[in-house]
Amino acid sequence: MAKIELLQDRRRTETGAASLAVAYLANSFPSQVEPYVGEEIGELRKRGIRVVPCSVWPTVSYSNQPSDGDFPVLTVAAFHPWLVLQAFWLCIARFSDLREFFHRIISGNESATLRARALAHTLLGAKLALQLRSYNVRQIAVHHGYMAAWIGMVAARILKIPYSLTLHGSDLLLRPTFLDIKLQHCGNCFTVSEFNRCHLLGRYPQIAPGHVYVRRMGVRVPPKQDARLSVGDSSFKLLAVGRLHPVKDHAFLIRGCAVLKTSGFRLSCRIAGDGPERRRLANLIRTLHLEQEIQLLGQVEHNKLDALYREADLVVLTSVSEGIPLTLMEAMALGRPVIAPAITGIPELVVDGKTGFLYKPGSITSFVERVEFLHRTRPALGPLCQAAREYVEVNFNKSTNLQQFGDIFMQQIQIKEDSLHADSLLQQVQL
Repeated sequence: MAKIELLQDRRRTETGAASLAVAYLANSFPSQVEPYVGEEIGELRKRGIRVVPCSVWPTVSYSNQPSDGDFPVLTVAAFHPWLVLQAFWLCIARFSDLREFFHRIISGNESATLRARALAHTLLGAKLALQLRSYNVRQIAVHHGYMAAWIGMVAARILKIPYSLTLHGSDLLLRPTFLDIKLQHCGNCFTVSEFNRCHLLGRYPQIAPGHVYVRRMGVRVPPKQDARLSVGDSSFKLLAVGRLHPVKDHAFLIRGCAVLKTSGFRLSCRIAGDGPERRRLANLIRTLHLEQEIQLLGQVEHNKLDALYREADLVVLTSVSEGIPLTLMEAMALGRPVIAPAITGIPELVVDGKTGFLYKPGSITSFVERVEFLHRTRPALGPLCQAAREYVEVNFNKSTNLQQFGDIFMQQIQIKEDSLHADSLLQQVQL
């Protein structure tokens, strides 16, 4: 049944009965902490591409999600018994096409748990293929290299279409599970920094350099305002924005604040974000007697973050792995000084002493010394903050970078469409 429907949809595609569409798959969409997915969808829709948004997990809509969509969000992990049975049968019927993926699961060095998950994700990939069967999708674009990448890869193989992959930070550097085969089968790979691109080409030499593109994130740069930094004996105001997740290492920030307080440093610290680490961080704050200095704000709506940035004397990032963080871009665009660890692609944004400040990764001593230095010199930081704002406007401008991404994506779509058309003509000649 499923096989017949896929063949029928393929015939409709070949006769041009439906217009071109691209499926966009993320682990969670829409997501307030990943606005770039919706922004890319909006850019492609402006160029006349019909985009089918897909989410592995069910999510709650929020105010910044694209409002001009043609389709509702397809949820892959939603349980539909009949569709699951169809997907299972499809995996059997198309075993020859999926053989390589099953072999990689069985022969890999990953843990039994990870391999079992990959099998489950294979079933979800077949389910996604069935969900997309009536949309004439010619390509699947996947954000992040986690389970969505495997699901998208399987769906693309079943539908006999290409898929592209966008890698950010932890999905490449900390948890590259099955990334070798995901990269092997993706048509094009986008990543957010030159650091990531060099890492990919060095670690996975089978990838053609011409298929790996740097797709820089970006932010809106507001009109220039007089962003003054506080002076005098008032407490030094720190701000951190990000998910309360181990990779963000807010515990490092809390311990750093404890050292600063012990040395007589007057500070206040706000942490905006929510996540699985909240209870542990709250306990650490109590243990170190920092209830008066550190405030966990919980999730803050994006349109309210500007006010928090403007009130901060220093915007802090303490992650152990990152792409290039939007939070730092947003702070710099508003003329606020920033400090971050010298890891991954961060130095491409935070040029130490010129657009912001870097500290030695994992070193509380280096972090504290930098904060104390910035506290002493804050009246003189105006020119640096202005340079940072201009740097973001030139290199991390949302509008410009989205346009560049759209140009590359459309070019690749055209190349693939020309190739499909040439193959179709060749088949007709042979017949």
